[in-house]
Amino acid sequence: MKVAVLMGGKSAEREVSLMSGTGVLKALRAKGVDAHAFDPAERELAELERDGFTHCFIALHGRGGEDGTLQGALEMMGIPYTGSGVLGSAIGMDKWRSKMIWQAAGLPTPRYRVLAAGDDWNDVARDLGLPLIVKPANEGSTLGLTKVTHASQLAAAYRLAAETYHDLALAESFVDGPEYTAGILGDSVLPLIRIEAPQGNYDYQNKYFGDGTRYLCPCGLPAAQEAELKVLSLEAFRLVGGTDWGRVDFMLDQAGAPWLLEINTSPGMTGHSLVPIAARAVGLSYEDLCMRILERAHVG
Repeated sequence: MKVAVLMGGKSAEREVSLMSGTGVLKALRAKGVDAHAFDPAERELAELERDGFTHCFIALHGRGGEDGTLQGALEMMGIPYTGSGVLGSAIGMDKWRSKMIWQAAGLPTPRYRVLAAGDDWNDVARDLGLPLIVKPANEGSTLGLTKVTHASQLAAAYRLAAETYHDLALAESFVDGPEYTAGILGDSVLPLIRIEAPQGNYDYQNKYFGDGTRYLCPCGLPAAQEAELKVLSLEAFRLVGGTDWGRVDFMLDQAGAPWLLEINTSPGMTGHSLVPIAARAVGLSYEDLCMRILERAHVG
């Protein structure tokens, strides 16, 4: 087995991907795997075949690594890779289409609208209520996300999501309550994590570079409620085509009802990342987690 750890890439999440990939590379080598860093922003994918790589561990985040395009290329080359396939990666990256599938299946997700430049911002605010969230439909790590507290802020929030990030802008009803995440590994759901960020602001800085965010695992919920939320998370993951490993993010409102936000088919593997934290709670080290993920590498 000769493994390419795909990291870096050209997406807005390049910096985080390099951190994830560096951690994975070190872990695989510690387990005796012949693993090598491979940055698709600096090398042609054809070099994977030329250099004799037999497997790929995908530590890329965002567009070009998590959206099905890379997965399709690897399938054409016949190289087994980690994580979800083409369909699950493409839908999982698209928050709008994920929400449509969940709604069709009767799963709870916040009300939303796809925004356009000519929208009446007062009408959007009346429809979804304030505060509300505006975000790009196809970015991760909270990039381009704005919490809007007044209709006058919507135009700038729209421009950030739609123009700065060159994406579809999604407005979503705000859920007032704690945030949780469920790590998926194979057919199992890892212990839930409750996220407590400074001032409730779980942004890019607090996710990856600050030390103020608390990750509570055990999450503090009653066992029966946590079990129900695990079932919901796994169903949400599978409905959009997610397989092998990933993460489902959701919130609980003041009444304790869950609201699905999004899935991640190539979650972070940094020192602040959530799936490794949940894995440790069940006695699975970072190195063993990386091996478990690699062992599930597949084509198609």
